[in-house]
Amino acid sequence: MRAIEKDFPFEALNDVAELESWRKEVYRPIYHMHKWWATRLGSVFRAIILGAITKEPEKVWERFYSGYDAKGKIVLDPFMGSGTTIGEALKLGCAAVGCDINPVSYFIVRKALRNYSQKDIHKAFQNLEDRVKSNIQHFYKSKDRLSGREVDILYSFWVMEVACPDCSKEIPLFNSYVFASNAYPSRKPEQQVVCPDCRQIILSDYRTEQIKCPSCLKLFNPDEGPARGSMFHCDRCNEFHSIIDAVRTKSRKPDYRLYALMLLVDGEKRVYAKPEDFDLRLYEEASAKLRRGKILIPEEEILPGHNTNQARNYNYLKWKDLFNDRQLLSLGTLMRGILDEPDEEIRELFLLLFSGTLEFNNMFCSFKGEGTGAVRHSFYHHILKPERAPLENTVWGTPKSSGTFSTLYKSRILKAIEYQEAPFELLAEKADGRLRSKKVFLNKPIKTTFATTFDGIKKKKANLLLLQGNSANLRIPNKSIDAVVTDPPYFDFVHYSELADFFYVWMRLGLKDKFGEFQSQTSRSEGEVQSKENHVFQKNFTSVLKECKRVLKRDGVLAFTFHHSRQEGWESVISAIHDSGFSVTAAHPIKAEMAVATPKNQAKEPIDIDSVIVCRNASKSTEITWEEFIREVEEKALICSERFNKTGKKLSKGDMRVILMSAFLVTYSKHYNKIVGKENLPISLKEAMIGVDRLVDELSDNQVVTKRVIEPEKKQLALF
Repeated sequence: MRAIEKDFPFEALNDVAELESWRKEVYRPIYHMHKWWATRLGSVFRAIILGAITKEPEKVWERFYSGYDAKGKIVLDPFMGSGTTIGEALKLGCAAVGCDINPVSYFIVRKALRNYSQKDIHKAFQNLEDRVKSNIQHFYKSKDRLSGREVDILYSFWVMEVACPDCSKEIPLFNSYVFASNAYPSRKPEQQVVCPDCRQIILSDYRTEQIKCPSCLKLFNPDEGPARGSMFHCDRCNEFHSIIDAVRTKSRKPDYRLYALMLLVDGEKRVYAKPEDFDLRLYEEASAKLRRGKILIPEEEILPGHNTNQARNYNYLKWKDLFNDRQLLSLGTLMRGILDEPDEEIRELFLLLFSGTLEFNNMFCSFKGEGTGAVRHSFYHHILKPERAPLENTVWGTPKSSGTFSTLYKSRILKAIEYQEAPFELLAEKADGRLRSKKVFLNKPIKTTFATTFDGIKKKKANLLLLQGNSANLRIPNKSIDAVVTDPPYFDFVHYSELADFFYVWMRLGLKDKFGEFQSQTSRSEGEVQSKENHVFQKNFTSVLKECKRVLKRDGVLAFTFHHSRQEGWESVISAIHDSGFSVTAAHPIKAEMAVATPKNQAKEPIDIDSVIVCRNASKSTEITWEEFIREVEEKALICSERFNKTGKKLSKGDMRVILMSAFLVTYSKHYNKIVGKENLPISLKEAMIGVDRLVDELSDNQVVTKRVIEPEKKQLALF
């Protein structure tokens, strides 16, 4: 038995995970060199791996900060994503095998875990800067309104416009005429407002309900723009119209108007300004140069899909449509400069950095405001949502910029290399009622030697094998892996490949001649463990788990994290586990990702914890009555929730469902296909889940549940 099958120190780990979740890119920069979705916490996966490779009597938490060396152990992650499992395994001294079906993931991990010389990287960066910076920055210049001197543009503010179907007036889709304010208005009440008539930029107080424009004397409420949800109001004909209908009257993407700039004066002071003729002419110059030149930009279509249809509905039909002309020109110039880098490894690293820069430099970005990070990137909500008031960044950037190539070079590339050279763990300390972090440098530098086949791992000539392809068909010998640790996709959440195409089409400009996986027009492929149809998800997930069972040693375990708000998600996972020949031996709740993530905040029942599901080869199940089964599930869930309550963590109803389903998984596996109800009739998985799910309300209120029998009703199955 492995340590993780006996217990898991989630109380102590939860504080560390909470601290890491707020600044994941700072505390684990190697997994955040590039965007990937649902990147789990490094501290959590360090503990999972420790528990999965050590024996029962060994204490996981005692070894968490000990610099434990697991030399000789091999860990597999069949859904490696951004490489969290792989990196944590290497830090512990394990050899690692990672596979992902998406080529973007494969490329991210390959670059993030390679060792680089800071000196060589910085020299190459300076050479690139000499070649392209001035050509890009030329188009992001303006004039100081007071002195007339040339200054840098930090951000350009745009607004989507549609034509009124009745009177043809162009309507700017402002939700509010306030376009910049501070995150803490009680401390800094000033806000920037654009006049709806003359577009003058007005400094106002956030408590002001009515403004008179000092330029044109227009009287208006700054908080009431023409856009109202999915509708807009035309002030000429005094009618409301559908925004999407107005967009669809044209066969091209929406029009945008530049209405404000943030200028960097004297290299320090930020000044808001209305665009002048100089600014408009400079943008037109960029557009003309784009039309004339042979600029390296992608031409691939945005394929229909669950996460792409929203953009397509607004007539964004090609990936290049997500960028304006100035952005395309600048990105094409930067791409050409990167491809001229003679060192192949550095060229590919800069290509990864370029791809990460795209996320903050497109017309689906928006302004977060002052007092916080300025740029709200395009995937903050994990969907391709067209912005009605987008923010244009400056691609190369200035020292005061956010989300630009030059600033991300420092915050992502250099920080990741520093972490490789001196990795650390966080130690949580409570002082004055607050949780504080301390860095503990106990790990050796992360040194990677890449294998081309598993033979290199087996003969200990290398410690890392990365594979790109379907994990249902791994190029690994039977019974060769000590532990499988992973975080699989969820069947109805973010469809990674649909969104990864945003990066893929740019990456392939520089990689298609070298890597076969970048020769296709899309990163999508058959066999993905992700589908709106739960039976498709279950089938593909089962195929991967069967392959994991094949390569796993007899005494090895499979551990993966999972949570879901819907019964279908849990049912698919439970079925896949048993159909592949595994059974669940333990399930532990643990902190998932940052609690303030946008999709989580907007959820009706937000989920802040994952279930760490531990499996091994299925053993013989035993018969149990429904009464005994429901009592056992209930008792396990209560013990777990009481442990969480002692940490002071407040659990949502969604969290309680995760805890309840964790208890259900373990109990159901012990009695797989042998749960009997009245008249000795067998209870199906679906029936059992319906019965157990009724406990969620009582448990979520943290009340001691009266022991009782809940008989599942067969007639309820028609609802599914």
